Amino acid sequence: MSFRLILNADDYGYDPAVSKGIAESMRRGVVSSTTMIVNSPHSEAAAREAEGLAIGLHLNLVRFHAVSAPGRELNETDVLDARFVAAETHAQLDRLRALLGRDATHLDVHKHAHLAPAVLEGLCAAAKERGLAVRSITPEMRAQIRAFGVRTNDVFLGDAGKEAHWTPQQWRSTLAAAPRDGVVELMCHPGYRPSHLTSGYSAQREIELATFVADDARAALEAHHLTLSSWAGV
Repeated sequence: MSFRLILNADDYGYDPAVSKGIAESMRRGVVSSTTMIVNSPHSEAAAREAEGLAIGLHLNLVRFHAVSAPGRELNETDVLDARFVAAETHAQLDRLRALLGRDATHLDVHKHAHLAPAVLEGLCAAAKERGLAVRSITPEMRAQIRAFGVRTNDVFLGDAGKEAHWTPQQWRSTLAAAPRDGVVELMCHPGYRPSHLTSGYSAQREIELATFVADDARAALEAHHLTLSSWAGV
């Protein structure tokens, strides 16, 4: 199996300061891919600054308004059925294309909402129609996604808790231990503290940004003879 290592920054388009930091982490740093929220009030501004970035869809089913049903406000307590999720996935993919002038490289999901079976079913139905890969975060989800006939990563690493996950030490230790086979996706959340919206992952983003733009980040890759890639062409 061929090897591909992808460092994906979630939440592009969420907030202007977050988007600015993600773009910086890709242009000045080592981050190789990002996924975009397209139903945020700040999505259009982010799209204008996205030239040259590898961008997938960060499907958002828990905040702001639905694209397929503009009057419907989304929240984390909604119980969603597969039909709505499939329609909303298609609608958000179409909006991403309209914003960027190109298609998404792949799909992942804000707040891992696809842990719910109906969400995963609807997401995979849309992904299969579009020929797009979907991020899996557990071995069980990985098997389910493949059972739907959809491509996914072989390994998933990353977190977003009370403390910043990607410190320089964590970066070095992960690179040393990461598998060298299959598609290995590292999830990250670099950025500046949100300027317009509230987020439980705020100051932590700046620590991750500093990690990925530091010279040491690229040196660690070189020390392990690793090259980062995106989902384009996987």
